[in-house]
Amino acid sequence: MASTDLPGTMRQIRFAGSGGPEVISVETAPVPHAGPGQVLIEVVAAGVNRPDVAQRAGVYPPPPGATEIPGLEVAGRVVAMGSDVTGLSLGDEVCALVISGGYAEYAVAEAAHCLPRPKAVSLVDAGGLPETFFTVYSNVVQRGRLAPGESFLVHGGSSGIGATAIQIAKHVGARVFATAGSAEKCRFCEDLGADAAINYKEADFAEEVKRLTDGRGVDVILDMIGASYLARNLKSLAPDGRLVMIALMGGYKVDGLNITPIMRNRLTFTGSTLRPRGKADKAAIAEGLRRDIWPELDAGRIRSVTHATFPLEQAREAHELMESSAHLGKILLTTGR
Repeated sequence: MASTDLPGTMRQIRFAGSGGPEVISVETAPVPHAGPGQVLIEVVAAGVNRPDVAQRAGVYPPPPGATEIPGLEVAGRVVAMGSDVTGLSLGDEVCALVISGGYAEYAVAEAAHCLPRPKAVSLVDAGGLPETFFTVYSNVVQRGRLAPGESFLVHGGSSGIGATAIQIAKHVGARVFATAGSAEKCRFCEDLGADAAINYKEADFAEEVKRLTDGRGVDVILDMIGASYLARNLKSLAPDGRLVMIALMGGYKVDGLNITPIMRNRLTFTGSTLRPRGKADKAAIAEGLRRDIWPELDAGRIRSVTHATFPLEQAREAHELMESSAHLGKILLTTGR
């Protein structure tokens, strides 16, 4: 089933090889088709994320069989549906997690990975919800098992992931701390609900966490830095604490690590990547979000945080901003549709 006025071609972004933002180009390509269990979305906005930058650099390729067009999340309107799709109709405004292909005027998504546009969020801003909310919910709530009354630390609190993690952790009922790299970014974190923000350029975050928790440490840490933070993360955890790693911006190898704290304090060290997970796993995350988080977005108690939007043709500038780390919240590409 499809709208009758679908065009045959569309604009999309392609990486002309591996490298810096200069490899980003705009091209015309056929509009893709929705298969069984899938929908075709007329994209209004697509989120720009760190994995897109890693894909452009040649270190995070799409899974086998997926399009090489970048983009992991979109928002827009359902304009075609494959067989076996239930719960969606043509014209529905949705946001969706996609395995790739989001930087385009039309994108295919699994119907089970779509969520309705929250009532309090514009369709453009909804383009920045899926990747961060799927990631944070699955790693902080499901994997990290953050519970009411516990304490939580997120690194990079002013990023899209960080802004989402602060709000979801507060919704759970945790005491929330964040690290950020400037006074402005620290204020941003506190405005979102963080109980305290630590400027990691001016203080040792592990010492600050101990001070803020009267020497106990935090129960859960969400980390996207990796190796360079590992020893201090372990020092920052309370007994029975959980460290959840989702990226490796600070490296992936640690020499001379003392693992005694893991044993002595009964720590859990885990992590995950979202893109390679199976369809059923992502559908289960979507259902958890629909049940636990989407009512908060509908009511405006949790909000989307967009730093900047760029037309699709300015994807290069969007990537440059992402790599500068000067943004507070999400960066989006818009199609004008």
